[in-house]
Amino acid sequence: MAEESVITMQMNSIDRSQAGLDTVRKAYFDGEVHIQPLVSPTDSSEVELLAVFFNAGSRTKPHAHAYVQILHIIEGLGIVATETEKLFVSPGNVITIPAGAWHWHGATRNSAMCHISIKRPGADNWTVEEKNWASGYDE
Repeated sequence: MAEESVITMQMNSIDRSQAGLDTVRKAYFDGEVHIQPLVSPTDSSEVELLAVFFNAGSRTKPHAHAYVQILHIIEGLGIVATETEKLFVSPGNVITIPAGAWHWHGATRNSAMCHISIKRPGADNWTVEEKNWASGYDE
C-alpha cells in the first residue's frame, strides 16, 4: 500500500516583537522599518505576505513590482502614493497597486503604521527615478 503524504497547515500571528530590522533591504527604506515574514518564498512560490512596521516618518523609497501589490493597513496612519495620487490610509483600508506602477508607502510623519504586503514573488525594481518622492510628505 502506498504511503499517503501529509499536508500540514502553518499559522502565524502578526506580532511586532517578531519583526526584525531588514538589513538586506535597508537601502530600500527611509527611516526605521521592521519586517515580519508571514508567508515567505520558502513557504509558497505563489504568494508573499509581510507584516511591515514603519516607525513614524519612515517609508519606502520609490519602487515598482512585476506583479500587483495589495497593502492592507492594520494599524496607525500612513501614505500610499503614486506619481499622480496620494492616499492617506488608516486601519481597514486595502490598497491595490497595479503591476509596474511607480509608488512608495509608509507612515505619516507623526504616526507609526503597519501594513500587510501581499504580492506574488517576482522582480522588484528599486532603481526607478525618485520623481516627486522627496516632497512626498508635503500636504
